[in-house]
Amino acid sequence: MKKYLIIGGSKGISKAVVQQLSHRGDFCYVISRTTPDYDFNGTHFALNVLTEELPAIENLDGLVYGIGTINLKPFHRLQVDDFQNDWQINVLGAVKVVQHYLSQLKSAEQASIVLFSSVAAQRGMPFHASIGAAKGAVEGLVKSLAAELAPKIRVNAIAPSIVDTPLAAGILRNDTIKENMIAKHPLKRILNPEEVAKTAVFLLGEDSHGITGQILVQDNGLISISN
Repeated sequence: MKKYLIIGGSKGISKAVVQQLSHRGDFCYVISRTTPDYDFNGTHFALNVLTEELPAIENLDGLVYGIGTINLKPFHRLQVDDFQNDWQINVLGAVKVVQHYLSQLKSAEQASIVLFSSVAAQRGMPFHASIGAAKGAVEGLVKSLAAELAPKIRVNAIAPSIVDTPLAAGILRNDTIKENMIAKHPLKRILNPEEVAKTAVFLLGEDSHGITGQILVQDNGLISISN
């Protein structure tokens, strides 16, 4: 049985990661501000990773930092606080968690860290200046850590297009908007949390032992295929 730490496991993609890991018999430490509304194999810590002290955990085989932001505004309306908030949640939160649990990850025979980027860091999109900048930093962090922590710890990120989660509910707020989003993707669909979680679980496991320093784009063909 492997032991994994999931940050933000009460909803969305992180929730699906916890459910999938639990289903296969792994143990999950879950840190989120709200209590999960589902049963899983593990322990929950109710706290804000950005502002509160992280709990002591003895052994870890992997870590998923699954909290993020979707802050879409025209550039002229963005304030410095917007950039700072996106940076704090997406970048500095991940730095804090990885640094805190680095010794536990190094103690494993081989460990894996999974972070989350976005297609907005790889394709220019209107109204994405703040989140695009933050996720670009996440991608740089992934590559730097992968180089520094090899061969004991693998570090990768997933860069999805929009996923039908509570975080994206404000964007996918009606059927017309959903249909427009679907039309923009060559595969004519929107990602669901479960399929992105499967990618994260793959990156945590033994089948991905040859993968590190990578940004896995999961976007229904949005970036690389002409629509």
